[in-house]
Amino acid sequence: MSAKSLANIIIITLLSILPLLNSCSSQPETPPEKSSVSPQKKFYLGLIPEQDLFSQKERYTPLARYLSKKAGLDIEIKILSRYGNIIDNFISGQLDAAFFGSFTGALAISKLGVEPLARPLWQDNTSTYYGMVFVRKDSSIKSGQDMKGKRFAFVDKATTAGWLLPLHYFHEIGIKDYGKWFAETYFTGTHEDAIRDVLDGKADIGAAKNTVFYRLAAKESRISAELQILATSPPVPSNTLSVRKDLDNSLKLKLKNILLHMHEDKHGKEILDKFGAKMFIETTQQDYEPVFTYANEIKLDLKKYDYRNI
Repeated sequence: MSAKSLANIIIITLLSILPLLNSCSSQPETPPEKSSVSPQKKFYLGLIPEQDLFSQKERYTPLARYLSKKAGLDIEIKILSRYGNIIDNFISGQLDAAFFGSFTGALAISKLGVEPLARPLWQDNTSTYYGMVFVRKDSSIKSGQDMKGKRFAFVDKATTAGWLLPLHYFHEIGIKDYGKWFAETYFTGTHEDAIRDVLDGKADIGAAKNTVFYRLAAKESRISAELQILATSPPVPSNTLSVRKDLDNSLKLKLKNILLHMHEDKHGKEILDKFGAKMFIETTQQDYEPVFTYANEIKLDLKKYDYRNI
């Protein structure tokens, strides 16, 4: 066989097997086996500025870690600069849940349809708080008439104790236009600052929640010794974990059950002890009735209410 003939045979053979080679190379690769472990979902939990930001983070971080582990979520805490930010963040879709105060909770129920799950039962067997209007004992302020021309320290337009209570109090004692009645009114941003402003004489009258007042008083004797309570509100739910209405129902139930049974778990009980609570108890929309009643009596429509401070 000549060299030319041999070359022809090789070329013909290669041409005949080329389609087979192309067919083999075009087969899709076998996809890698999927991991049996699902990645954790980022879950954003909001906190209102009840205390300074450092204290809030220090207090709630162990609880958030416990929920993360038990629920299989990657919970990230967002400590907000003011109370109304919780409503804004829910509207913009940046939060999945939050520990609402009573007024922000009532607002979020009315505006967004959030679902309350559970709130702490504290070591003193309370699960509620109340608002207080207070003055310095040496101020001689005893009545609405005595308040005329004075300075009033609110907390925030989205709080029961630091806004709704004083408005209702003004309504009861006949102050129709507080803006004209007082020489100055302003928002402190936190309950702690409202208490300190009255204590230090920056404001003549203030309003805040009793839990913060007595927590500070336990550390600083001046607060109980120098401040006097003029009025209180009915009890309202303490800060309650509530979730967005479109959160998966199974996840809602899981989070609720984790909280309600937390005290039965050794590690959970340790966290509760440091948090200052005995356990979590179930919370529903009905628990916010005192807030809705107060708002109705002063003709404040929560669905249309503008909670932004001005």
